[in-house]
Amino acid sequence: MFTGIVEEVGTIKNIKKGSKSAILTIQGDVVTKGSNLGDSIAVNGVCLTVTSLSGNTFTADVMAESMRRTSLGSLSSGSKVNLERAMAADGRFGGHIVSGHIDGTGTITDFTREDNAVWVTISADSKILKYIIEKGSIAIDGISLTVAYVDSRCFKVSIIPHTAKETTLLSKKVGDIVNLENDVIGKYVEKLLNFSSGDNTPSAETSLSRRRNVGQSNNSGISEDFLMRNGFM
Repeated sequence: MFTGIVEEVGTIKNIKKGSKSAILTIQGDVVTKGSNLGDSIAVNGVCLTVTSLSGNTFTADVMAESMRRTSLGSLSSGSKVNLERAMAADGRFGGHIVSGHIDGTGTITDFTREDNAVWVTISADSKILKYIIEKGSIAIDGISLTVAYVDSRCFKVSIIPHTAKETTLLSKKVGDIVNLENDVIGKYVEKLLNFSSGDNTPSAETSLSRRRNVGQSNNSGISEDFLMRNGFM
């Protein structure tokens, strides 16, 4: 597990691409300290396993699924990447729960400066946007950020000078692709609420029907009477 607090900006030293996969060699002065074979390091938010270590560099395999779901395939030698080691059990929880399992990608559409901060606008698919709420958390290229605005087409975050200095986000350009990981809590809640239907993505008709039946018994066993008996009403 990660927290989205980037430890350093590393450099891709080499990328060996297969037909659908890749092997990355990455330089990181901080994340290689104390790391061992088999440890997890988030690279632009993607949880990768250390397969070899040499001085301040490490290598990691990238499977086909990760290449499809993330922007790692667009990296080249010299690319800068955000790096974070997996959270230690006695570490501080500075960001939010980040698994390193990317939900998809978004596209940067605008940068706007406001005093000491920079607003970044990112467009994304509705499958990702449905989990994003204003003042909720989002991981962008592994950076834990607070959502300041969201609508049906995009969302916005505001970047303070420290985040700009310690990550790669403001070095990107309009049109660049970024990795997105939604807050995991919303995804689990949706799964549990829809478990009995056998469908993780209920239709609009199903959702409307459930809203109409609030207070009535349902397949989950939760009803108005159940809530009253257990002190929730």
